[in-house]
Formats: sequence, C-alpha cells, structure tokens
Amino acid sequence: MYSPELILIELQPIFHDALKLPDLIITRSSSALNTPNWDSLAHISIIEMVETHFKIRIGLSELEDLKQVGDLVDLIAEKAS
Repeated sequence: MYSPELILIELQPIFHDALKLPDLIITRSSSALNTPNWDSLAHISIIEMVETHFKIRIGLSELEDLKQVGDLVDLIAEKAS
C-alpha cells in the first residue's frame, strides 16, 4: 500500500522524464496550468508511466477528474491499495 507522501515522491521522476525538467518539484497543487511543458502529449506520457510504475489502469472517466497532481495521488492510493 502506498501513502500519499510516498506516491508524491515516486511521481517526481515520472514528471521529470515526461516534462524534461529534471529540477522540477511537483506538489499536490501542480497542474497543467501552472507547470512548464505540461501539455496534452506530456499528459499522455505521464499517465502511461504512472500506470506502468504503479501497475494500475486509469479509465477515461477517471482521467477527466484529474485536475491536479493531488487528484492523481488520491486515485493512485485508491487503486494501488
């Protein structure tokens, strides 16, 4: 089982790779609106890497509810438990 804090730590390298920003620090309030390089293609990469890393599947309807990194953290915690 993953804690929200551990999930956020494990998401850091995924976002570094997807956004090509090795020094980026994401928080629960990070979103495509306030994070450089986070466009629709990067979003797809992030979701694919998250699914692989955490061994989960994220449905289309669930994707629509992901507005911030915190929403993704909560979804991962729910699915990976």
